[in-house]
Amino acid sequence: MSKGTKVPGYMQGKGSRNPRGIIGDREIRYKCSLQNTILDVLRGRPGWQEVPGQNNVQQNVQTNAKQQGTTPQSSKSGDGDWDFYWCDREWLAQNYDTMFLYEHQKILHFRNHYELTRKNLMVKNLKRLKKQTEREQGKAEGLSFEFFPTTYELPSEYHIFVEEFKKNPGIIWIMKPAARAQGRGIFLFRRLKDITDWKKGEYQPLSDPNREVPETYVVQRYIENPYLIGGRKFDVRVYVLVVSYNPLKVWLYRSGFARFSNTRFSLDSIEDTYVHLTNVAVQKNAPDYDPDKGCKWSTQQLRKYLAAKHGVEAVKKAFKGIDNIIIKSLQSVQKIIINDKHCFEMYGYDVLFDSDLKPWLIEINASPSLTASGKEDYDLKFGLLNDLLNVLDLENRLTGKEKRIGGWDLLWEDGPILADDGNMECTPNGTTASIPNSFLGCHNDRKRQLRELYTAAQSIKKS
Repeated sequence: MSKGTKVPGYMQGKGSRNPRGIIGDREIRYKCSLQNTILDVLRGRPGWQEVPGQNNVQQNVQTNAKQQGTTPQSSKSGDGDWDFYWCDREWLAQNYDTMFLYEHQKILHFRNHYELTRKNLMVKNLKRLKKQTEREQGKAEGLSFEFFPTTYELPSEYHIFVEEFKKNPGIIWIMKPAARAQGRGIFLFRRLKDITDWKKGEYQPLSDPNREVPETYVVQRYIENPYLIGGRKFDVRVYVLVVSYNPLKVWLYRSGFARFSNTRFSLDSIEDTYVHLTNVAVQKNAPDYDPDKGCKWSTQQLRKYLAAKHGVEAVKKAFKGIDNIIIKSLQSVQKIIINDKHCFEMYGYDVLFDSDLKPWLIEINASPSLTASGKEDYDLKFGLLNDLLNVLDLENRLTGKEKRIGGWDLLWEDGPILADDGNMECTPNGTTASIPNSFLGCHNDRKRQLRELYTAAQSIKKS
C-alpha cells in the first residue's frame, strides 16, 4: 500500500484495526444477540457489517492497563471488534462492569435499567418522586402522578396491604411477579386466603435460612372499568427511546399498537386470563384465536376511532396524559440510572385507558418483543428499529438538531420540546402554537420524511 493511499480507520495502526478510530467512511461493525427483526434490520442496513462469530458470547473486557500504564485492550474477543452491539440484558449484567468502551461505540441498555422495568422498583421510584414533588411543589402538583394504581410489594409490605384491603372490601386485586414478563404468573383475587403464601414470607426468621421465600410480587388494585371496544379490553404498546439520562433526552415513536383480549370483558370470571390479560403470549393460546387476524390495532387506527367517538380534543387530552406518564416515570429514575454516553434504551410502555379515557401505566419493558406476529407487525417493527438507528446516527449524516427522524419525535431534551410544523391529522387547522412535539398515533410518513431530512442535512453540512 503506497504512502498516499487513504487507509480506513479500522485498518490504521500497526496493520490492524483501530477500534478507537472515528468511524468516518468505513463500514460499521455490529453484533446482535437476537435472531428476529432487529437482525434483519442490521443486515439490511447499507454500510453495516456483521462481526463474525457467536454474537451472544462476545466478551468485552478491560484489562488492568491503567494500573500498568499501558494502552487498554479494545472491546474485542476472537470474533472481532464492534461499533454497535444490540446485546441482551443478561450479557450486559455479566460484562458491563469489566468492559472498556471507546468513544464511538454504542450498546443497548443502561447498566441498571431494571430500576424502571422491574415492577416493584418502578412503583417505589414513582412513589418517591411523587412525595418529593408534593413536598417541594404542593399537593396539587402531586396529582400529576395519579397514573399508576395503588400498589404494594409482597411479601415485604403484606401487613400494610392487608390494612388497605380491609378498607375496600369486595374490590378486585391483581398479583404480578416483579421480574417476569408476557403475563406469566399473573392472577386476580378477591380474598386474602388466595395469597397466603406471601403472608408466610413477610417475616423470615434468621434462624431458619432454609425456609423457602416466596417470589417477590406486586399487588395492585385492578382497574375494573377499562375502556372497551367491541366489549373487549385492550392496552396500548408505546415505544420510547432514551439516548441520555443526564441531560434527559427522550424520543417517542409515532406508531405502536393496541393489544386486545380475545374474550369479551366481564368481572364475573376473574380467573379467565383470556378476558383480563392482553399479552399476545397469553392470547395466542385462546381456543378461538385467529393468528391471521391477531388481536391488534395500530395506534393510528385507535386514535382515529377514539377521535370519531369522543372528539379530537378529548383524545388529545388522553394522549397528552401518556406523554406525562413517560416523562414522570423517566424523571423518577433520572438520578438513579447510571448514565453512560455509550448506552441507549428502547422501552416498551404498556398503557391502559379506563372508561373515562384516563391513561394508566401498567408496566415498562426493557426488552419489548421484536418478534413479529404478522406482516403489519413486522413492517412496524422494521421501521421502528431502522429509525432508531437513524436517531443514533453512527454514520454522522445528521446535524444533531433534528426534532423528528423518521417515526421518532423528540419529546424531551432537558425540558419539553415544541413542534415546528403542524400535522393536520392530529392538530386541528394545522395550528402549532405551543403544541408539544408529540404525535403518537398520527400519520407516520417516515420514508418521505427521511428523504427530505437527509437532503436538508446534507445541504447544511456542505454550507
